[in-house]
Amino acid sequence: MLKLATPFRSSHSAESRNKLSPPIRDRREHVEPLLLVEDKPELRAMLRKALERAGYAVDEAADGSAAVSKIRSRRYLLVLSDLKLPGCSGLEVLHESKQADLTIPVILITAYGSIEEAVSAMKDGAFDFIQKPVDLDHLNLLVARAAQQQELLRENLLLREEYTARYGFPRIIGEHPSMHAATQQVQRVATTDSTILLLGESGTGKELFARAIHGLSARRSQPFVALNCAAIPEGLVENELFGHERGAYTGAGARKIGKMELAHHGTIFLDEIGELPITIQSKLLRVLEEKRFDRVGGTQNTEVDVRIVAATNKNLHAAVAARMFREDLYFRVAGVPITIPPLRERGNDVLLLADIFLERFRREFRKPGLELTQRARTALLAYSWPGNVRELQNTMERAAILSDGKEIDAGELQLSAPRPNEGEMPAGMLEESFSWEGTLQDVSTRAIEYVERFKIDAALRASKWNKTRAAEQLGISYKTLLTKIRALSLEH
Repeated sequence: MLKLATPFRSSHSAESRNKLSPPIRDRREHVEPLLLVEDKPELRAMLRKALERAGYAVDEAADGSAAVSKIRSRRYLLVLSDLKLPGCSGLEVLHESKQADLTIPVILITAYGSIEEAVSAMKDGAFDFIQKPVDLDHLNLLVARAAQQQELLRENLLLREEYTARYGFPRIIGEHPSMHAATQQVQRVATTDSTILLLGESGTGKELFARAIHGLSARRSQPFVALNCAAIPEGLVENELFGHERGAYTGAGARKIGKMELAHHGTIFLDEIGELPITIQSKLLRVLEEKRFDRVGGTQNTEVDVRIVAATNKNLHAAVAARMFREDLYFRVAGVPITIPPLRERGNDVLLLADIFLERFRREFRKPGLELTQRARTALLAYSWPGNVRELQNTMERAAILSDGKEIDAGELQLSAPRPNEGEMPAGMLEESFSWEGTLQDVSTRAIEYVERFKIDAALRASKWNKTRAAEQLGISYKTLLTKIRALSLEH
């Protein structure tokens, strides 16, 4: 619990009291500014100079109304406000700050005789208060503590249910250090307008992270538009992304607004950007560099203000080397890469997620007493989860449906064997019959073909030839699966 700070007299020299030393939390420059609200120009100028000397970026407002307007338009590290202000009072600034962001600390500056109001403000959510005349050493401690508190709150923001409900993005669940590292990266870059590349296997939750980035940004009140580049036929990608003008082609009877334009002032999430046709990549690069594009069949530039978050499960660096992805676009989209760890590397997060999914399905299927046995928990931890969190969710749903309503044992999870046994392997896969003739490339190509044929055939049979589900299980895009089915002659 925070204790009420009381004014004190510093034993430091007069010179040291006229400046703020750097924040005690670290020497890192803050991405977000601090909002200083003070109607007296001389005091405001002194405080601003001292705060900037301490390493803080400072935005200022001369009255409460201007402060409220600023708080509504962007996110701040913290708010330092006088209690008595023209326009809106400091209490109204406090309430507006908490309405915009529950995590934001508000420090109030009070005159002598306003202590009761300041204590009341503490009950309403103020971080602390400081009396005039302002002791800069004391203020330094308060600002550093407040900034540190907000840092800790936001580091866990994506992992805490009460905040996800508040900010409207899905809850990201995890206690493993790799997940904490990823969420810390998210909360640090979300407040910028930098292009972000989310890396990770299929099913790890890249779209959840993209929505969290949008929810933590200044664009959170604007549209979030998602586009799966792998799910759209190549000939329609440009039309879907940039739209078309009337008469652009046969059947184009009216203008169509594309996803890029729909995301104006907001965020567009380009999932599986590695599947974007090379012919479209140059237009996307132009959006990143010039903030403009042409609709299909259009002759006029359309300007757009949009933040791009991309995701892929492919090695884009290798795609660049193979001339399947533009190098200049790669460097633009990979400016801030964030890797989402696969479920098999997250330890006991598997059980944490399984319990949360089971709780959901207990309610949905009206099986309140349903529990996992210890053998089931051991099986969950031992499995490699090639489909990651998505596969775990599907597994728990299936097990909840098939259970007798009392408990889920290991067999009811229906987890596939970690590797095929000899009897399940297709002809030619056994060592004694495998051909080792030819160059290393010849043998490697032959081995890869055998493995792909076995894996794809097994996934198709397990999903009853539902290609979308098979692609998810295999961790590849739907388009890639179709290509491999044709190449391996596995059409049903």
